[in-house]
Amino acid sequence: MNNSLSQRGQTASQSVLRIDFEAYFEAVKNLYHKTGNPKGTFPLNVAENKLSWAILKARIEQLESQNPIPNWVANYTNSTGAPSFRDKVASFYSQFLTGCEIHPEHLALSAGSTSVIDLTSWILGEPGDVAVFPAPCYPVYRQDIQNKSGLERYDLITHHHIEDIKNGPLLSINHLDKALKDIKNQGKRFRILVITNPDNPTGGMYSESKLNEFANWCISHNIHMIVNEIYGLSLINTQHPELKDDYPTPVTFYSFANIMQQKQSEYLHHWYALSKDFGASGFRVGMVYSLNKTFIEAYNNLNAPSMVSNYTQWMFELVLSDDAFVEKYIHTNQQLLTENYLVVVRQLKKLKIPYAPAQGSLFVWLDLSEFLKENTQTLETELWTALYKQTGILLTPGNGFGHTKHGQFRLVHSCFVKDDLEVSMQRFSQFVENKRKY
Repeated sequence: MNNSLSQRGQTASQSVLRIDFEAYFEAVKNLYHKTGNPKGTFPLNVAENKLSWAILKARIEQLESQNPIPNWVANYTNSTGAPSFRDKVASFYSQFLTGCEIHPEHLALSAGSTSVIDLTSWILGEPGDVAVFPAPCYPVYRQDIQNKSGLERYDLITHHHIEDIKNGPLLSINHLDKALKDIKNQGKRFRILVITNPDNPTGGMYSESKLNEFANWCISHNIHMIVNEIYGLSLINTQHPELKDDYPTPVTFYSFANIMQQKQSEYLHHWYALSKDFGASGFRVGMVYSLNKTFIEAYNNLNAPSMVSNYTQWMFELVLSDDAFVEKYIHTNQQLLTENYLVVVRQLKKLKIPYAPAQGSLFVWLDLSEFLKENTQTLETELWTALYKQTGILLTPGNGFGHTKHGQFRLVHSCFVKDDLEVSMQRFSQFVENKRKY
């Protein structure tokens, strides 16, 4: 026990952010390369989109060479973001993401989505309040809402088998009613409902009608509803000839911002970031959109430690000012995502490995539970480790996603270009075939 730290510091020193990070940082030291390192590793566990970085990088380098740095970049600016950048983000939202008019005074920017989630949780909830997430769900939401804010995560189970969600998420008002009752029986307060759309890890999409239902339910119970659209432009072409049969009832992406505009409620909020759709996770640009004026005022007063670098704001102001570039970039990125998604699901279909058909995101949520003799976390971890040690393929383990069935994993298909990803799936196929032999 290190008595030089506060109790909070002591707890933090023993709280691992992700259980797969140690393996990830080991894997990235030995990355696969066709000629330079053909026996290298394939870390497919961290949600990074590397497919379109070359396009964005070239555009940034061009803009840097053509535009002198304005003086305001070296100065303090508004805590919620430089006014000119918030104007540009609002315009980008309106034209490309939400499809409805967004006013910059309702936006606040922080250094990445993690900061946005952390600060939103701190403002909306009290320590011990409960935030509800439909399971399976991104594991690190737990730390994001808990480390500083002290909120508790509640994993809302809507199904058991992966086949149950072949047509998309199953969350219903009945599920929310049961969660509310359960949380009340524990003597706690259901404070926030968080939905990621498209979903992480399943890639499923929530329809306009469902989002409306959930919004009405939350407002009627004085519960805050937040929709995270961080993958809102990372969409799969569900009409592709090889994919369309997977989607008998495809859902068109519908931004929650439209529902917020219609209902004008202080209980509805929206998250976004440039991390995934633009493959710019290292630039640290996250956004929150809310019509709750007091929320934005609180955010402004608390966001100083998490402000986005002015240089980054200036650069992306230039990037987002070119509508033609943004439109082409989004289109190209979606094409590349669809091609990589196809590489994965082709092999899964050949191997008859169950998976959830994704309509968006960077993921395939797949089921390898056939290789578990029992439904235990220990056996799942052993399988995850064996796959990595034998093939160099590192998936996101199911531990932490909050689901009842073990043996399910998240595969991030946007970490490698198509040709390299095909090599990883060949290794994966060989692993599965060998497991089935013995």
